[in-house]
Amino acid sequence: MRKGALRMDFLLIFKTVLASTSAWWICVALLDSQMPFLAPWVAFLVMQPTVSSSLTSGFQTVIASGLGVLLSSAIGVFLGVEVWSYALALVLGMLGARIPGLRKEGATIATTAIFLLSTGFTEDVPALVDRMIEISIGVAIGVGVNLIVMPPLWDQQAASTVKSLRQQVADVLDQIGTEFSESWDSDRAHELSKTVNQMRRDLRQSWSTVEFAQNSRRRNPRALFHGTTGTRYEQVLISLDEAISHLRNLTRILASTSDSETLWDRQFREKWSTIVQTTATLMSNPDANVEPAVQQLDDLAHAMVTEKQLPEEGWPLYGALITSVRSIASLIDDVSTATSDA
Repeated sequence: MRKGALRMDFLLIFKTVLASTSAWWICVALLDSQMPFLAPWVAFLVMQPTVSSSLTSGFQTVIASGLGVLLSSAIGVFLGVEVWSYALALVLGMLGARIPGLRKEGATIATTAIFLLSTGFTEDVPALVDRMIEISIGVAIGVGVNLIVMPPLWDQQAASTVKSLRQQVADVLDQIGTEFSESWDSDRAHELSKTVNQMRRDLRQSWSTVEFAQNSRRRNPRALFHGTTGTRYEQVLISLDEAISHLRNLTRILASTSDSETLWDRQFREKWSTIVQTTATLMSNPDANVEPAVQQLDDLAHAMVTEKQLPEEGWPLYGALITSVRSIASLIDDVSTATSDA
C-alpha cells in the first residue's frame, strides 16, 4: 500500500513538471507570449491526483483566472496601479473566492490579479484575449497530461487496504482463540484492546483510501479497460466497522474478567476457543473447509443449556462471549467481498 502511494506521488510530480514545462515552452516558442508564466502556473494548479479532480479544478481555474484577468485589467486601466488600488484588487479577489462553486480555486482570482498588477498589466481587449488563451493552454495541457499519462486508478489499493484490515481482525481472533484455550491474563487482554483501538484508527485511513479509489475511476479512460470491480468497498468497510466494534466489546469483556479464572468452565473454554479460531480462519479465508462458526456457536449454546453445565449466574458472561463472536461470524460474508480483487 505504501509503495503504491509513493509510486503515485512520484508520478504526480513527473506529470506536473511535464505539464508546466510544456505549457511554458508552447507560450515562449510558439506563441511568443509576453507573459509566459500564466500557462505553466495554471497547468501546475490543474494537476490533481485524479482525472476527475483535474477536470473540476480546470473548469474552476478557467473561471477564477478569467475573473482575475478582468479584475486586474479594470483596476489597471481605470484606477492605475497604486498602493490603494492594489489593495482594492486583493480585497475584491478574496471576496470573489467566496463565490459558490469555485471552492479552493477561488483564490486564483486574487493571485492572478497579484501577478498581473505586479507586472504593470494595463492592456486592452486583444491582450485580455491573449491572457485567456494562455490560461486555456495551461488548463488543456494540465488536464490532457493527467488523462494520457497513466491516469491513476486505485482499485487495487482499495482492495488491498480492505483485505489488510480484515486480516487484522482475523489475527486478533486467532490470538484470542489460541491463548484463551489455556490461560488468560490482564496484561494480554489490555494489549489486545490496544490493538483493536489501533484497528479503528486504521479503519479511518481505509475510508480515505476507498473514497480516493472511487474518485480515481470517475472520467478515467483506464476504467474503460479495467471494467467495473463489482465491489462496494463502502459496504465492506461498514461491515468491518461493525465487526471491529464487536471485537472491541469482546476484548473488553475478556479484560474485565481476566483475573477471575474460577469463572471459566473448562469444557466451555475449550469449545468456545476452538470456535473463535474457526471464526478467525473464515475471516482470513472465507472459502476454508470448516464448519460455519455461527452454527457451532448456536450448537454450543444449546448444549450448555440442555445439559445444564453452567450455573445461572454464569450465563450473562458466557452469553456475552457467544453473542460477540456470533455477531462477528455473521459478518464474514459481508467483509470478504474484496478477496478476489486484492
